[in-house]
Amino acid sequence: MIIETISSREREVMEKISHGLTTIEIASALYISADTVKTHKKNLFQKLSVHNAAGLVRRGFEMGFLEPSFQPARYQLI
Repeated sequence: MIIETISSREREVMEKISHGLTTIEIASALYISADTVKTHKKNLFQKLSVHNAAGLVRRGFEMGFLEPSFQPARYQLI
């Protein structure tokens, strides 16, 4: 697991995943195809030795690729 092997585009994809975007939403946001997003996800899973999106996000925080973002709550509990 070497930080330098994660491309800037892969970092963008990881960030979008951490915000809960789907493959189609990520593709639209980054102006790339859904297949390209899937390739970036596959490469990230392999490079960071994880098996799913939850593991990817966890490892992203552990390795400093992701930082917590505090946004106003979308929903209000009653």
